[in-house]
Amino acid sequence: MGEGIKVWYDKDGDYLEVLFQQKAGYFKETENDAVMEKVDDKGNIIGFSILKVSSLKQEKPLSIELKSHVA
Repeated sequence: MGEGIKVWYDKDGDYLEVLFQQKAGYFKETENDAVMEKVDDKGNIIGFSILKVSSLKQEKPLSIELKSHVA
């Protein structure tokens, strides 16, 4: 059986994190200030985070495309 997806929400910090793989990586900015993507050292997307999740209910639906940065 493969690895599961890890979903973590911090209500006090109003922060959501979703990880597809448990491995080393770093967060990069996206076109949306609230969303960061987590990539590994090769540029593969291994997760994402959303800041100020509760503020999104006031706006139109959040839609963003995460793209692999592998050349």
